[in-house]
Amino acid sequence: MSFVEYSEFIQDGDVAIVYLGHDSMMPVKVQQGAQTQTRYGVIRHSTDLIGQRYGSKVTCSKGGWVHVLHPTPELWTVNLPHRTQILYTTDIANITMMLELKPGSIVCESGTGSGSLSHAILRTIAPTGHLHTVEFHQQRAEKVAEEFREHRVAHLVTVRNQDVCKEGFGVTGVADAVFLDIPCPWEAVGHAKAAMKKQGGRVCSFSPCIEQVQRTCEALAAQGFEEISTLEVLLRVHDVRTVTLPLPDFGPDAAGETAAPPPAAQNHASLTCKTTTPPREMAGHTGYLTFATKPRT
Repeated sequence: MSFVEYSEFIQDGDVAIVYLGHDSMMPVKVQQGAQTQTRYGVIRHSTDLIGQRYGSKVTCSKGGWVHVLHPTPELWTVNLPHRTQILYTTDIANITMMLELKPGSIVCESGTGSGSLSHAILRTIAPTGHLHTVEFHQQRAEKVAEEFREHRVAHLVTVRNQDVCKEGFGVTGVADAVFLDIPCPWEAVGHAKAAMKKQGGRVCSFSPCIEQVQRTCEALAAQGFEEISTLEVLLRVHDVRTVTLPLPDFGPDAAGETAAPPPAAQNHASLTCKTTTPPREMAGHTGYLTFATKPRT
């Protein structure tokens, strides 16, 4: 199992996603002789998981069943242990696209946090790219490095425990793209520029407050970055449902036609169709994404 390559069968040491329902999943490290308790009963790793195909339907000890899914960055995002506030797929998809990431890209990231975005970047740049990620907090850096090893992507990533605003990314002139998710991104813009290739590249900064955005844009402009833009992604999911609508009675179609029967005798015609309805409530602001381009030097 790897987060960047698909495996057909579950093996000892894999991280699998136990799917109980759309809003109920959990990551499980598969180990010989281990057990996992669910509301449907116990899953025995040796007999129920190891050797089974990913996507299999597994019957638990109480008779209920679950599906066991191959891990992906999207599934990890909604199941990972939160050590910090994380980025979700709505923002991640835009970051990946706007930074123009592709297989072979070299990316610098700070801070690593819980590794939500990191896993998505690694899948995109595999098999020949590399991620240089910087985390200020020592315990978080050690934990995310351990997860990268468990998820078998450690060969694609270098984790550094340092202050990016003071020490930079630890590399110079190699990055195609830089991502900043730190309290004071304007203090790291100079280091971001130094880490990027002479051929240019893209930088993105995620900030929850508009005051942070203002200072970051000023720093980007001062460092010679171009095409500076900021966007906010708001997801509005419409519900698809079946509705029945009454057909209106407009009276006789032509003069001289027999008058309509009294209301009690009318056959009330209706139309049933699929339609969408907007949500009564929706997720609001998460953060602002500021993008800029480093010109060739």
